[in-house]
Amino acid sequence: MPKYIVSLSAGIIFGLGLAVSQMINPQKVLAFLDISGRWDPSLLFVMVGGIAVFGSAYQLLGCRVQPIFSKDFSMPRSKKIQTRLIVGSAAFGVGWALVGFCPGPAISSLALGLTESLVFVASMFSGFILYNILPHSEPNQHTLTQ
Repeated sequence: MPKYIVSLSAGIIFGLGLAVSQMINPQKVLAFLDISGRWDPSLLFVMVGGIAVFGSAYQLLGCRVQPIFSKDFSMPRSKKIQTRLIVGSAAFGVGWALVGFCPGPAISSLALGLTESLVFVASMFSGFILYNILPHSEPNQHTLTQ
């Protein structure tokens, strides 16, 4: 039960951070991505802040033998850059640039009642379902314990 409380709390804090930083506003995101036009660099501070928090947490994580609310860490097995990583990253970037949403902010933006949010999230979940239905090779995952 504590694992779910921590997960819910982290999700709420993440969603609030997205709302406060305006990452749920597609126009703000598109203005950030428009580096050759009317560029709005303010989201750069959001990203730098996120990287700083993650970097600090990752350093602390390296000292732990086991997560607090799980039996072990789940880490990718392969360190190679694979075609599926490149294609997935490109699809993510193109989608973000076209509509101004990525998954977390899109879900948070549902609270605004925007049609664009609903269409994006419905499309995203359709993609999840298709991924589970269509045949594919499983990514190389294993659990990492120290």
